[in-house]
Amino acid sequence: MRNGPGSRKLRIRIAFAAATVIGLSAAALTALPAAAADESIAIRYRQGGAGGDQAAPWFTVVNTGATSVPLSQVKVRYYFKADPGASYRYACDWAVRGCTQVTGTFGTLANPTATADRYLEVGFTPGAGSLAPGADTGDVQLRFHRSNWQPLNQSDDYSFGPAQTTYANWSKVTATVGGAPVWGTAPAGNEPTTPPTGPTTPPPTGAALFDDFDYTGHTDPAINSHGWSVRSNAGGPGVPGATWAPENVTFAKEGTNSIMNLRSSTAGTGESTRHTEILTRASKFRNGTYAARVRFSDAPVSGPDGDRVVQTFFTINDLKAPMADDYAEYDFEYLPNGGWGEPANILYTTSWETYRPDPWEAVNQHSESRTSYAGWHDLVLTIDDNAIVYYVDGQEFGRHDARYLPERPMSINFNQWLIDLAGQASTTPRSYDQKVDYVLHMKDQVLTPAQVAAKVAAYRSAGTSFEDSVPATS
Repeated sequence: MRNGPGSRKLRIRIAFAAATVIGLSAAALTALPAAAADESIAIRYRQGGAGGDQAAPWFTVVNTGATSVPLSQVKVRYYFKADPGASYRYACDWAVRGCTQVTGTFGTLANPTATADRYLEVGFTPGAGSLAPGADTGDVQLRFHRSNWQPLNQSDDYSFGPAQTTYANWSKVTATVGGAPVWGTAPAGNEPTTPPTGPTTPPPTGAALFDDFDYTGHTDPAINSHGWSVRSNAGGPGVPGATWAPENVTFAKEGTNSIMNLRSSTAGTGESTRHTEILTRASKFRNGTYAARVRFSDAPVSGPDGDRVVQTFFTINDLKAPMADDYAEYDFEYLPNGGWGEPANILYTTSWETYRPDPWEAVNQHSESRTSYAGWHDLVLTIDDNAIVYYVDGQEFGRHDARYLPERPMSINFNQWLIDLAGQASTTPRSYDQKVDYVLHMKDQVLTPAQVAAKVAAYRSAGTSFEDSVPATS
């Protein structure tokens, strides 16, 4: 269940610096040399400052092609050598198109070099618009620093150009458009291949769980017979005294698809707060692919905004003892209004090895993106014997190390809950929705996001709304 592990989520963010391992990681894809790609954009770079406690890479993205480029498809990577034991924070100081339209995520290289083992990936939201041929973004003035503000050494950073005091083309940063490399030279050993646009084989077969969530309501007997439990028991995580309300898990048609909705609500007190959760009763899922299409929301359905809401898709097993090394948990967690020390919306993916609740000690690795994820998103998690990889909307979001692989099977869970009541003091009732289109698990098979889409389409074409062929022990 989510009680113990979930209730310590607040503490991990508050006690951020005390965590044993908080690693930032994301995709290991980097761009090919510009001469080997069909250039459609160029990256101009300048060094924005020489402060001893922060790096200041400034960029301008230029469309050098003949067609318009949506900025939401552009990713730029700046490579650096991390200081020993350091974690990092990103900030945008100024952008012509608005800092709210710029995102920054730290990642770890698959093949570290003497001058690079991390990168800052810069992206844009759909609100940033498009670049017409010949146009540029104007200034994108960024910086990053160590979480504890200790001095950092840039002299051994691959992308650092101390002599670049004015904007000029810079091949030591890379860029992709829609995942395809278009600019720059990555650190040696990290050159990518262009990701496939679709599966090259028929949809995979094998032991699987698929649910289209085609139910009449939370009391539908099929929910229980299909192995789900709609939570009603008391306890954490979240607001003390809150109720876990099964009646707030509802089902409806949106177009031709059946949709599950988790509605959480509050009127500013513990007694008025309603959380929602649905989970598999069986813990039988381990290696393989986990996927769901989830609609996150930034604003309440009604009432004032501002509550510190957590919207999730995750797998988990129980902690048998403090620091037990057979604990496992893998999370997609979206905070539309911030929380855990974050002031605004942020998406986390976190892989857990173990933790101790008192005194607090945590062993995990996470990736993050500080931008809005309101709307529908395809979430994919793959686990094999080498790594844990997270994808959002077909793009690699986080790649975590083998030390975090699961030793025991887990359950599959969705929930929505409030961290606390400090984000919004009003006693006016308000409610938040998180929607789920489907869930898929393929046992012991690592699927690409395109293969996930093909598998789901095959189920729907066949009129199959539910399958569970995963054996009781996995």
